[in-house]
Amino acid sequence: MNFEKLNIEHILFLDIETVPDQPSFEHWEEDKKDLWAEKTKYIRKDEYSPEEFYPRAGIWAEFGKIVCISVGFLSVKDEKRNFRLKSFSGDEKSILDNFSSLLNDHFNKPYHLLCAHNGKEFDFPFIARRMIINQLKLPQKINNMGKKPWEIPHLDTMELWRFGDYKHFTSLKLLTHTFGIPSPKNDISGDQVFEVYYQENNLQRIVEYCERDVVAIAQIVLRLKQEALLKDSEISTV
Repeated sequence: MNFEKLNIEHILFLDIETVPDQPSFEHWEEDKKDLWAEKTKYIRKDEYSPEEFYPRAGIWAEFGKIVCISVGFLSVKDEKRNFRLKSFSGDEKSILDNFSSLLNDHFNKPYHLLCAHNGKEFDFPFIARRMIINQLKLPQKINNMGKKPWEIPHLDTMELWRFGDYKHFTSLKLLTHTFGIPSPKNDISGDQVFEVYYQENNLQRIVEYCERDVVAIAQIVLRLKQEALLKDSEISTV
């Protein structure tokens, strides 16, 4: 892939927000509690009990669920740019079904790419796993089974910034700060989504946070391509 010649209009930018699949540890059956304890014992060490570690369950597809997928795509007409945002939120199966329809109907060409920050390690596999759990057919843009690495239509802004240094982890917050891009974390951060969802019951706040992340990811790609950043007037929600 020649990144410099990449047409940004062929990219669907996305971000997901996830939470534990139940409001609290006590809502799980005993066998799932045991599986959670086993899964996390080396990460928790002796610092946290399985119950204390529960708010982090949203980062594992076996114990979490998706509450929002936000996407963004750029169109250019007569040299005017329009970056359109769309979000799917609420019931997880409906979220995944609607997202799948978007991919199958509008982003199914060979040249179309999906782009997320740390997407190859988190967003893309999490979506695929939750689709399988919800008994939904994987769209081709998500299904990596049997594909060679160069056949997988995924971009990852964290991977792009690594420049081959696989020891280097850079958060979205740090990368936007480095590039002088407005931070998407000016209201909540990822570790607060659990509380906002289950305690505040404020899904709209999560959607807005997710959409800000999508804009930030697009801005990073524009900066890497040394193109002008998006202005607020060029961003709309559909």
